[in-house]
Amino acid sequence: MSLEDLRDRIDKIDTEMIRLLNERSDIVHEVGVIKKRDGLEIYAPEREEKLLRGLVAKGKGGRLPEDSIRAIYREIMSAALALEEDLKIAYLGPAGTWTHQAAIGKFGHSVKYLPQPSFADVFEQVERRIADYGVVPIENSTEGAVTHTLDLFADSPLKIYGQIMLPIENNLMANCKREEIQHIYSHPQIIAQCRSWLGKNFHEIQPVEKSSSAVAAEVAAAEPNSAVLGGSLLAEMYGLELLETSIQDIAHNTTRFLVISQETCPPTGNDRTSVMFSVRDQPGSLHKALEPFEELDINMSKIESRPSKRRAWEYYFFVDLAGHCEDDNFAKVIQQLETSCSFVKVLGSYPA
Repeated sequence: MSLEDLRDRIDKIDTEMIRLLNERSDIVHEVGVIKKRDGLEIYAPEREEKLLRGLVAKGKGGRLPEDSIRAIYREIMSAALALEEDLKIAYLGPAGTWTHQAAIGKFGHSVKYLPQPSFADVFEQVERRIADYGVVPIENSTEGAVTHTLDLFADSPLKIYGQIMLPIENNLMANCKREEIQHIYSHPQIIAQCRSWLGKNFHEIQPVEKSSSAVAAEVAAAEPNSAVLGGSLLAEMYGLELLETSIQDIAHNTTRFLVISQETCPPTGNDRTSVMFSVRDQPGSLHKALEPFEELDINMSKIESRPSKRRAWEYYFFVDLAGHCEDDNFAKVIQQLETSCSFVKVLGSYPA
């Protein structure tokens, strides 16, 4: 076939795809009407992941890889969310940060994003229902827990509704050639993640710390012979060129983000639940608090402690458990925790 014939076939396929997408949008609108009538959450992560897995399975054997199928349908679902409601997502800003990139990866480009200056502001936006959901980092595979997020859960009524696992691939981006770079800017955590690479490639340049990678990118874009370390979204936003990719010292560097909401997510059959509790100041109290998890065969995948800030030497413990808070065993665990702890709070259940 000639090039013109092939392009004609593509045009016909595109026309049919647009017709089908519009038909899908009409059905999505009807779904939104029913959800609003019944007081259901607009965003349904349990349905979303099941749908994506099914589409990936259907695409096996074709030319489109899994990442491409997920990316395409992420934007289709994002447009659907925007149709159902003017969905607003608060996140730790400014625009272009890893949290922003994680939020886009979960909700797509079609919804409205509200960058916030602090973790507390993200929680407040959701608590006041200015935003429907919030996205905050909770831990990094190399740097550990994000303590600001943990502390805010102690007094917040919000629940964990979902999680996002984002591989962190730091890049070198600049407005000049690699050999012309004289200044390098980034957030201190990103600089730490690339310390070895910087020592091998730019040992003569002392990186300058900025409050965020987005602020660093703004400086690098305006200043001659300057570069920034961070996510590829910054290059797109600030007109910078990607000079080197995946320069972090540890290849498998992942940050876990939480989606926070007024409600927790319904059971999916493969869930995780986060719980926080405070033990009494008595010998063996922590051991006693953890005993029910073993007795009822509930797997504990994470435990983190934080000072309660209410009383000297009192600590909160944050635990991630396999299962959903509506499971029968969970009700028994919570009952036993309440007998041995001074404070118990279920933070939410979400797809694992």
